[in-house]
Amino acid sequence: MDALNAATLLADARRVVIKIGSSLLVDQESGALRTGWLAGLVTDVAALRATGKDVLIVSSGSIALGRHMLKLGSGPLRLEKSQAAASVGQIRLAQSYASGLAEHGLVAAQVLVTLEDSENRRRYLNSRATLATLLELGTVPIVNENDTVATDEIRYGDNDRLAAQVASLAGADVLVLLSDVDGLYSANPRLVPSARHIPLVTQVSEEIFLMAGEAGTAGASGGMKTKIMAAEMALQAGCSMAITLGDVFRPLNALKDGARATWFRSDSTPKVARKQWIIAMKPRGRVEVDAGAAAALARGKSLLPAGVSAVLGEFSRGDPVEIVGPSGQILARGLASYDAPESRAIMGCRSREIAERLGHPGRAALVHRDDMVM
Repeated sequence: MDALNAATLLADARRVVIKIGSSLLVDQESGALRTGWLAGLVTDVAALRATGKDVLIVSSGSIALGRHMLKLGSGPLRLEKSQAAASVGQIRLAQSYASGLAEHGLVAAQVLVTLEDSENRRRYLNSRATLATLLELGTVPIVNENDTVATDEIRYGDNDRLAAQVASLAGADVLVLLSDVDGLYSANPRLVPSARHIPLVTQVSEEIFLMAGEAGTAGASGGMKTKIMAAEMALQAGCSMAITLGDVFRPLNALKDGARATWFRSDSTPKVARKQWIIAMKPRGRVEVDAGAAAALARGKSLLPAGVSAVLGEFSRGDPVEIVGPSGQILARGLASYDAPESRAIMGCRSREIAERLGHPGRAALVHRDDMVM
């Protein structure tokens, strides 16, 4: 893929997720934060934000920083010591991002997640809503796996796939994996000097997976194989992805200017991919609406409780429901913001009355337009 096309993908992106590995942030010999490299990165983030783009960062580094601060050495750590190192290093990591972004007038937000947060639909919607709100407020979310509490059973295990999941959650257009290599090769270039660089992939096939090698940098938890798995997840979400060399000053600027990379180009968009995902799910319930609500939905509005006349079936928050008009026609399918009992409790009421009906503050929409397919 040539520099012009790469620049176009980045230039046209509305929302970008950047994944940063431990080896880029933390010096592998001293264990200290690479402050000069980080300064260049936040300059790149500020430049993207200046063009009106939303930016999210998925960052490793907390355990590497924490073990240095706690003087835990360089050998393997037991789970409890890894979690202790993460709890110490996470503070240092967050402070470093916050102070670096503040120099550019940007506010950092810390988001810690586990695998359960994406596998459980209720938690998935909560995470999606939180990220959306943080971006609306103009922050730069710094996302990391919650290593202080996650066990092997609820871990992603690598931040490549975590970054792809965050890109899906946030509806990102482009995911950039800053790596220790400049993309995918036909074989491991460290072992096969004649290996051919692959500039563009439009479909993750078995052949692409066979090209992937293992982790090549000390301290890295993922290799090319996890990056290919991340690419597959990103493409399914309508998000294009780049693998490029991260160990350069201002790596995103270098990518924009045509640095060598492998681009996994999506032929869809995050919005279309999400709609296809919703429409493929079997409805768990039925929500009947009045003529006014039906007209509002036709104009692209969310479904508010005031326009709901009946709630049928039993469903949980995040489950798919059919939305039916006053004459029985199916108008839309969407993900419910409330479970069935709560939906029945608030149907017909104004948004300001929701808290009184439920006994706690709630969301304004029963089905948000971003979670709906007409």
